[in-house]
Amino acid sequence: MKISELRARQGSVNIEAVVKEIEETKIFNKFGRDLKVANAMIEDESGSMKLTLWNDEIEKVHKGDKIRITNGFVNEFKGDNQLTAGKFGKIEVITHGKESHQSQEAPVAGATPAVEADEDDDDEDALDEKDSKGEEEYTEDY
Repeated sequence: MKISELRARQGSVNIEAVVKEIEETKIFNKFGRDLKVANAMIEDESGSMKLTLWNDEIEKVHKGDKIRITNGFVNEFKGDNQLTAGKFGKIEVITHGKESHQSQEAPVAGATPAVEADEDDDDEDALDEKDSKGEEEYTEDY
């Protein structure tokens, strides 16, 4: 899909675009919860439109990033069409732009990348260690 093809109240939108700018984040309280919202301007070769970013999406997307929106929805607000991932959609960064605020460090040659640990990692590490010693592979139904 292309931006120029999008219409108000259109769902199941799958599109790739570049983030051209992001407005200041606004925080408001709804039903006792603080919510964050920011509008971004996205662009592809056919045109541009606003993208509404909610909560964690705001931290994920930066100016210059190429993004993919899957299962998005087009709203109409004050006469303008605005795209959002909504409740059932997803926004992912395909490539980071020059202005992207990455906190990643450059990998060291030959180093294993660090991963975030969770409860199951200890069990998986023990299984990996057993496998690396040439012993029989252990599998367990979860």
